Amino acid sequence: MIIIFQEERLVLILEHLKVTRTMSVGEICNLYHVSRDTARRDIVKLVEQGAATRTHGGIALPDLQNTILAYRDRMQNYSGEKMRIGARTLPLLNPRGEYFLNASTTVSCMAKQLSDEMTVYTHSLDTAEVLAEHATIEVFLLGGILNTANRYFFDMKSVNQLEAIRFDGAFLGVAGIAADGFYYDDRDDAYMNGTAASRSGQTVVLADHLKFSKKSRYKGLDWSDVDIVITDAEVPAAFLALARSKDTEIIVAEKPLHSDSSAYKEGE
Repeated sequence: MIIIFQEERLVLILEHLKVTRTMSVGEICNLYHVSRDTARRDIVKLVEQGAATRTHGGIALPDLQNTILAYRDRMQNYSGEKMRIGARTLPLLNPRGEYFLNASTTVSCMAKQLSDEMTVYTHSLDTAEVLAEHATIEVFLLGGILNTANRYFFDMKSVNQLEAIRFDGAFLGVAGIAADGFYYDDRDDAYMNGTAASRSGQTVVLADHLKFSKKSRYKGLDWSDVDIVITDAEVPAAFLALARSKDTEIIVAEKPLHSDSSAYKEGE
């Protein structure tokens, strides 16, 4: 019998749900050769992460977001698109500056490319782990209860700590971008990132083009809170006009850094 680890099995369950929309405990047991207790633990984990909703005797796939892609993204290493987005942040950094970096795979790609002396505050377990490799970067990992799904810490003491700091910049990944603002999957994450943005001289959102019009639950930022959005491809015209009206700059990372065309205001 082939042993499938839980993270792999959860992806398979989500792929099955994409076709069937619902799944019972018994079906999980039969398809993946696991006990009912293991199947129930899988269900609990998927529900806790917002990847599925509980039904009588099983789970169903919610319509809120493309959860299969979310799991694929979480399991993969650093993609070329996200690394390009991360690289495009480097000219925005000041020597020996103080920055907030949030919990995001794209922000982790940024962190992997940092080398200059600076101070970074983060509530992200993954970002802190990446920055631990850089001797020139002083890292403050904010504490609290660990959100095991999205791998960040949160408590109000950490929020209060942020409110006493003035950052040179906040670099934030998001779960979704809508006409009325920038959204996150978790309420605590939205609150933490909104607080960091309010305490920063410059707020930069790092988001691949798929995040535009992607739905999520909790708004963390208004467009007026964001100075720059860095993405990997051209964005819909409606967002260009919206960003222009809010004085938010959009930078497409795939364009050459030395060209004036790499950074543009919407509509230009």
